Amino acid sequence: MSATGSGEPLPFLLVTAVPYTLLAGLAGYLVFGRSAPGAVLLVDLGLCALAAAWMLLMFTLRPAWHDRPLIMGVFFAGLLAVTAVLVVREPAFGLFTPAPYIYAFTLLRWPWQLAGVGAVAVVAGTAQASGVGVTTASGLVIAAVIVAVNVVMLGATAWFLHLAEQEKERRLRALSELSSANALLEATLAENAGLHAQLLAQAREAGVLDERQRMAREIHDTLAQGFTGIIAQLQAAEQMHEVPGPWRRPFDAVTRLARESLSEARRSVDALRPEPLEGAGLSQALAGVAERWAKLHGLAVQVTTTGTVRPMAPEAEVALLRTAQEALANVARHADASRAGVTLSYLEREVALDVRDDGAGFDVAAPGGGFGLAIMRQRVEGLSGTLRIESEPGAGTGISACIPAAPAGGRA
Repeated sequence: MSATGSGEPLPFLLVTAVPYTLLAGLAGYLVFGRSAPGAVLLVDLGLCALAAAWMLLMFTLRPAWHDRPLIMGVFFAGLLAVTAVLVVREPAFGLFTPAPYIYAFTLLRWPWQLAGVGAVAVVAGTAQASGVGVTTASGLVIAAVIVAVNVVMLGATAWFLHLAEQEKERRLRALSELSSANALLEATLAENAGLHAQLLAQAREAGVLDERQRMAREIHDTLAQGFTGIIAQLQAAEQMHEVPGPWRRPFDAVTRLARESLSEARRSVDALRPEPLEGAGLSQALAGVAERWAKLHGLAVQVTTTGTVRPMAPEAEVALLRTAQEALANVARHADASRAGVTLSYLEREVALDVRDDGAGFDVAAPGGGFGLAIMRQRVEGLSGTLRIESEPGAGTGISACIPAAPAGGRA
């Protein structure tokens, strides 16, 4: 059903079944419960039919009109007029007054609702006072009191219902405002959380930048200058004395290693990628590192690449390259190996690097393990990867680093 004057749905049975049921019952009373001349009965039944047709045509069959106050006011006034005529002709039709009451409470807007309820109360009071003789002053006073009591009681009911409806509307508005305030508060909290996260990120970036700058200064002031001094001393020694033939190979290797280390130190200061990765992929860079290492140490290294080669995040490539360099350096320093191998495997969800040798090996469970191994683990695990070391005395060593694959330019 359509909305009432108070904005709530009309109770279907109350505004349809009840009025027609009351009218049908009273029409039956006219026919079977009252003896009246035929003409009087026909007029009363005609008025009942008029009331039923009025409700049917103006209300029941016109749900689209329920939200139109002017038409509903006309409907209510017409029904009340027919009801008043029926009450005057037959006081028993006071039992039909609940129907106009229902329509007054459900269809009329305030303050017309109060006026409509008062008018129905006058008709109902008139029916109730029908048995009181109004030919005397006392009878007239009693009839007036009955009508007044009906008006006051029903008017007070309409007033209190109106106040309750206003209070309900105020509560709904308060709840709506509270919901809006809560939504605004949640949005503000979310915004504050975002700003807080942004500030934390900026603070972390500032801290990382400061630390990078500090490390750059340390590398520049210590390693880079130290390598520069070593190269200068080697050049001075070469100019002062001719390098003996048996010394030429290690002398050139030391000079080349010092120059490469100086270049790497300068690149670290400038936050550049390692030189082997400049203009080359990881597999080519590993091949170049292995070739230079083999020439320096006189030990052949087999480099193998498996799987479909694809670009990686720069930091992941750097981590795997540094891991291979450190692992080969450990082979040269500690392994006393006759063979070494480097395998780069491009798997479905990760990229794996394996460096193995057949050297002396060591006890993995022994305390310590060396600073180089710790640095390797930090690099790999910092990219959500894993580092495994397999070794035992006399059985060689295997180092395996796995880093999740990620598109180039993104973090692994």
